[in-house]
Amino acid sequence: MGSPVVKSTPADVAALHDDPWEMALRQFSYAADRLTLKRGIRDVLCQPHREFTVHFPVQMDDGSVQMFTGYRIIHNGTLGPTKGGLRYSPQVRISEVRALAMWMTWKAALNHLPYGGAKGGVTCDPAALSAAELERLTRRYATEISPLIGSHEDIPAPDVGTNAQVMAWFMDTYSMHRGYSVPTVVTGKPVVIGGSAGRLEATGRGVMIAAREAARYLGRPFAGSRAVVQGSGNVGGVTARLLHAQGCTVVGMSDVRGGIYNPKGLDPNAALSYLKETGALAGYPEAEAVSNAELLELPCDMLVPAAIEGQITGANAERIQARVIVEGANGPTTPEADEILGTRGVTIVPDILANAGGVIVSYFEWVQDLQSYFWSEEEINANLERLMVHSFGQVTRVASEQGVSLRTGALIFSVQRVAEALMARGIYP
Repeated sequence: MGSPVVKSTPADVAALHDDPWEMALRQFSYAADRLTLKRGIRDVLCQPHREFTVHFPVQMDDGSVQMFTGYRIIHNGTLGPTKGGLRYSPQVRISEVRALAMWMTWKAALNHLPYGGAKGGVTCDPAALSAAELERLTRRYATEISPLIGSHEDIPAPDVGTNAQVMAWFMDTYSMHRGYSVPTVVTGKPVVIGGSAGRLEATGRGVMIAAREAARYLGRPFAGSRAVVQGSGNVGGVTARLLHAQGCTVVGMSDVRGGIYNPKGLDPNAALSYLKETGALAGYPEAEAVSNAELLELPCDMLVPAAIEGQITGANAERIQARVIVEGANGPTTPEADEILGTRGVTIVPDILANAGGVIVSYFEWVQDLQSYFWSEEEINANLERLMVHSFGQVTRVASEQGVSLRTGALIFSVQRVAEALMARGIYP
């Protein structure tokens, strides 16, 4: 197969890392400008409530001690206890965590969850740490940020570089400090210690539902549409498998090292099995290798960026060939790219809508833990679908009434809901 796209330049790749906090503030401003917010309310909503930075030592397997930096940022808790994932990545920095916390506030509000937004993370490479080192890092980090967290205060969850095992260590550490088991302090735990059925696939399932609803909204066929999915973890991998199961043709996939492309279609189940066996998608039979930058520009009907923020920018937006972008990642599209894609008639299903499945099922897990009564996976998936479809309808209604994009429509709804709650509660004291 010949090369399907124009090669990206090093400058293009460098441009994929716009400041996430600036992105979040600009998105907020687009929505706030269309609302009659009092100046003080606007100022409250565009600033994080708390920022906690910790520097802590971890003993490594060789006996040496290494210092790590971690964060926990609470953006806004007007609607309830704050909620947000923990990210372990070399790219974790305070501006990224600020943006992710703000996006969580809007995501919870959009989906009528009784949560505010928060986010956390540690600057590290989890792949370079042994299981024992990762456990020690997690337990120390949990101890360091414990003044902020709690079942009715701030509730962490998995994110990039973390998983159910990390949540189990986190919950156990917090519980040991309290002297009794506190399963409600985190979500995304293993089912055996209070996790929810369906949580592992929840974000990817939500992305699939959002993609299906987008096709319905645009009057286009869903089954048979050609999809490219960037990312092969719990979001990208699950999304690719579920799109395939719904009759979509997945023509491109990627992992952190690069992507694969076959215009006739890939079997995501087989590709993910190959990735698990070999450690990379590269070399998968009957597919052409492409870079992660090239993957975004492949010919397709639907593009699902499900990796990290800042992937679609002003540098590559003109070369995006998809007609619909469903944001599986947080903040994958910069404001500059939004403008370019909008003028080209590309529909973007925004992250706070498309990838909300994870926090929705995290909410279900929290509720189940609080009442010590658990639901079946069928009940979880049915309730997830109901909320996602309802939220999609809200967004399209506001976008149509205001004559704006789906992203700005989603943000208008979310910001207005938090602002109304803030005004109802008043400013203390």
